[in-house]
Formats: sequence, C-alpha cells, structure tokens
Amino acid sequence: MAIHRLDLDEFDEIDYYLMAIHTSLEDYRLAYFINKKLPINLSKSKNEIHAQTKEGEANFSRFYYYDSEKAVSWNLIQNKNEIISVSTNDFQNLFSNETSEVSTTIHLLPEFKKVDFFLKIDISDEAVDYSEIQQQLNAIESIAAIYVVDTNKIKSKNNLIF
Repeated sequence: MAIHRLDLDEFDEIDYYLMAIHTSLEDYRLAYFINKKLPINLSKSKNEIHAQTKEGEANFSRFYYYDSEKAVSWNLIQNKNEIISVSTNDFQNLFSNETSEVSTTIHLLPEFKKVDFFLKIDISDEAVDYSEIQQQLNAIESIAAIYVVDTNKIKSKNNLIF
C-alpha cells in the first residue's frame, strides 16, 4: 500500500506581487493615472474588500483589471478607511441628549499604516517586469513613494485573499 503525503508548504506559496503606494490622490484619480502609464484598464469593482477589526468593520475600495493575454490580475486596493461611530455621553440630563461622532482609521494591512494604496498583481508566471512597472509609476507626479512589499513580512495576509 502506497503512502501519499501532502506538503502544506505548497499551499503557502505566494502567487502575487505587492507594491505599496504613498499618495494624496483619491482612489479613482490614482487608477486613472495608473491606466495612463501602464497598458491596463483598472475599473471600479463592485466587490469591495470587507474587513472586520476590533474598532469596527470597513469596506475598502478596489479597482480591478484582468489581462487575459498574459493571465495577470491587477488590483488597486485602498489601505486606509475611516469609520464613524456614534457614541452617547455618559452623563445625560433631562433636556439634552447629546451624541458625539468618533472617527477611527482602519487599515487593511495594519502593519503598513502609512501606506495609502496597494497594487496587487496576481501572476501565473513571470510574464511581468516589476521593476519597469515601478519606474513607470514613479513618474506619476502625485505619487510620493512606491516600493515593493516583502510579502513574507505581512502578518495579515488573509486580508489580501479576495
């Protein structure tokens, strides 16, 4: 009788490339500039990324493009989102019922709090030149910084599964 073993490390293989983007642009403007620089056509996805944290839950915007010729998926993902929760004051009197709004910033990847957006490139093989992509995106004036994220240092990898 033959024994078959499964190597669980095969399931841990990372098949995407992640770039961190620091910018003050809105998500739709950043997608527009990326579309102008790269031969892709990012468009707003109806499937936003939902994340649950101890502060609350938030939806992060996502722009998506699939290149069927190279079998590459492109995702532009928002990393920061603010949720507003309404809290009532502990002291209430008969005539006032005061409430206050508290704004909390939630991050998709909390270990990268200063990053505004991530460009996630799902790859099937090495058909994409990442250094060229980084150089082209660095030419966008409104991008302050763009760099490759070491995916081994990401603690919340589950947030990137969508």
